[in-house]
Amino acid sequence: MTTKTNMLRVTLKKSPIGYNARQRKTVVGLGLKKVNSSKVLKDTPPIRGMISKVSHLVNVEDC
Repeated sequence: MTTKTNMLRVTLKKSPIGYNARQRKTVVGLGLKKVNSSKVLKDTPPIRGMISKVSHLVNVEDC
């Protein structure tokens, strides 16, 4: 019995420069450093919460 965990590809589409420090730290916490950088992350409630806080800066797609 294997359980498949859902994964999300999060891509930084806009620079966090000019936004408050909390949003910049959230982007770094997601593992994104440069514009157009991507990370594949597990679909968990904490990650979803971080994405919702910076949804105007990132694109999210299912993997």
